[in-house]
Order: sequence, then structure tokens, then C-alpha cells
Amino acid sequence: MNSLSPVILNLKHVGLSDEQFYQLCQANETWKLEQTAKGELLIMPPVGGLSGNREADLITDLNLWNRQTQRGKVFSSSTIFRLPNGGKRSPDVAWVANQRWESLTPEEQEKFPPLCPDFVIELRSRTDSLSDLQEKMQEYLNSGLQLGWLINPQAQQVEIYRQNQPVEIVQLPASLSGEDILPGFILELPVF
Repeated sequence: MNSLSPVILNLKHVGLSDEQFYQLCQANETWKLEQTAKGELLIMPPVGGLSGNREADLITDLNLWNRQTQRGKVFSSSTIFRLPNGGKRSPDVAWVANQRWESLTPEEQEKFPPLCPDFVIELRSRTDSLSDLQEKMQEYLNSGLQLGWLINPQAQQVEIYRQNQPVEIVQLPASLSGEDILPGFILELPVF
């Protein structure tokens, strides 16, 4: 196992409740934890400088568009979403429409929001398993994701995920559209 690979603990027979998972994360706030819909607890390694910088650029681009349109809320990779299928996931970049966000109680907004984002970006770092990220994107789709981009600098491509459609693969450089989910949002991606 690579020293920068996630540590995976199989907890499907133990069964952490949402509150127990929340408390586990609070007690270990320096660790980045996720839980798959299959019940696996993932202890995620930190990203390096290049991936962290790319992630910051993606959040900035989406947030600038969102400040102009005021259509929703933008979230960083520090936010864990409680997905309807049982997973507890942290996309690198996430966006939730205002109407869905405002339907949550203040406590649900404060803790781990019990919903799937409308839009996510996952950015593959050098040590990320592509198949694990593709599985994560499918988990988002199964939970109601409308649009998702898996950016893979190693292959110089982006996988575009949409409801009830096959995955579309676009080569870099690319100009990606937020389509009907993020009207007017265009992300220009160079060759990495």
C-alpha cells in the first residue's frame, strides 16, 4: 500500500449511526474521514501542494460565478455530506441550490448536511485511485447528483457525470459548461 493511500476500515457489520460518525469526526478533527455507502470508513491522506492549489482555483472559479448569480452555496473539501444512500462524502468542490439548502434546519446546516450536492468536482491527485474516484462519482449519482466532473490530470481528461446518461469523457484542454444546473458557468481547463 502506498503511504499516501487512504486507510480503509470495514465497519459494515459495526454500523456507525450518523451521530456516531459526526462525533468520531469531531473527536478526530485533524483527520479527513469519509464513509462509503458500503460502510467502509476511509481515512484520507492530505493532498500535496499542486493538488491543493488546483482545488483552490476550482473553488474560486465556482464561487465567483455563484457570487454573481446567488443561486446556491459553494462548499470546500472540508464539508461532509450525508448522502441518501448512507455514504458520508466530501467532494473536492460542491454546490447546492438555494432552495435545497434553505429546506434544511439550522442544525442540519451546522452539522453534516443530509443531502447530495447538485454539482460536484473531484480532482484526482497523483496518489488517488481512478477506480475509487469513479465509484465515488457513481455513489453521488445514485444519491441524486445532477452534474459532476472528475478531473484527471494524469490522463489529461475530464469525466462528466449526469443523471441517466453514460459518462462523457473530454480531453484537456477543455471548456466545461455548467449546463442547466449552473447556467452561465464555464470552466476553462488547461492541459495540466
